[in-house]
Amino acid sequence: MALEELLESTLHGLGYELVEVERSAHNKLLRIFVDKAEGICIDDCVTISNHLSRLLAVENIDYGRLEVSSPGLDRPLRREADFLRFRGETIKLKLRIPLEGQKNFVGILREVDNGIIKLEIEGKLLDLELSNVGKARLVPRL
Repeated sequence: MALEELLESTLHGLGYELVEVERSAHNKLLRIFVDKAEGICIDDCVTISNHLSRLLAVENIDYGRLEVSSPGLDRPLRREADFLRFRGETIKLKLRIPLEGQKNFVGILREVDNGIIKLEIEGKLLDLELSNVGKARLVPRL
């Protein structure tokens, strides 16, 4: 089983969502970003870290240091489920292929349906294909 699949199934069983996995050069640092509907606190990170340390040892996965963290206020959006969860929020995204000469957009995420994102920009709805989104993040509300 691939590392991401292992982490995703394990975290799901614990009530968390795997957001992102980063491995440094030479696989020494393993950084895991997790989330849940109520948000992540330090106790969640400690619980997850302890559980994953044992899991990675049992699965014989080599790493030097494990970091578990929340994805932050500017959480990345990757899957359709992420976009569905954050409808009504302001997001920033970058397209792989420009739309009318533009790659970067900031707007309110209004809807996601069948791989199409409806983004409200200055009162107008723009349809963007999820498959064309290179990067997307929440814009923090401060």
